[in-house]
Amino acid sequence: MVGSFLNVCIYRLPREESILSPRSHCPHCRKSLAWYDNVPLVSYLILKGKCRYCGGRIRARYFIVEFLTALLFLLLLGKFGLSFELPIYLIFTCGLIIATFTDFEHWIIPDVVTYPGIILGLILSTVYPDLQRTALHWSKVCTGSWEGLLASLLGAISGGAFLYLVGTIGEKVAKKEAMGGGDVKLIAVVGAFLGWQLVALTIFLSALSGSLVGIVQKLKKGESYIPYGPYLALGAIISLLWGERLIKWYFRIGG
Repeated sequence: MVGSFLNVCIYRLPREESILSPRSHCPHCRKSLAWYDNVPLVSYLILKGKCRYCGGRIRARYFIVEFLTALLFLLLLGKFGLSFELPIYLIFTCGLIIATFTDFEHWIIPDVVTYPGIILGLILSTVYPDLQRTALHWSKVCTGSWEGLLASLLGAISGGAFLYLVGTIGEKVAKKEAMGGGDVKLIAVVGAFLGWQLVALTIFLSALSGSLVGIVQKLKKGESYIPYGPYLALGAIISLLWGERLIKWYFRIGG
């Protein structure tokens, strides 16, 4: 059900439409959907990805987002259990999903996702300082509200500043835009929620995965320019779920 709502956001936010009204409708014939045509996952399969009324093709993205949201929610529940952190990271993940698919489809990451995300990460880290050490339990750095806020602020600034610097240098070298402003703001969101350690891991993982996809696309299509937001989101999810293990493994083999 959450994934179904995220699909509404992904479709409407780039078009600057209300996410509350009108009710769900076919993007082709604009006819409002009955409740039985809007059951997450099930309706898409029963209707075979087509509108009941006009037969227009419904994008596979609707099914993918609903399935992916359910899968990530289960993974987060398995890691954090019924804890205070769980709803926080569920909201964080929803933002990443919206950013991912709007960037895939429109090459933009809406400010309405990133700006509130940065502010929310800072506020929650202030109210609940443990948020800045949840993913790395061995890093006991936050003992009060100010420490939580500073750690969150450091994560947001360090991540955003690094990508901004990379984008500026890349633009001068390549003579074209190398890093969108939405990407810079998205990594600031990640830093505000996860702190500087995991924002660094996120940047590394996103650069690795994005480079591999870019190379494959270059070989197939002769063009390597890709939206970077989805790979930042992928790196953030991996860092959130398995970052502690990855960093401990790195230091173990390095030491």
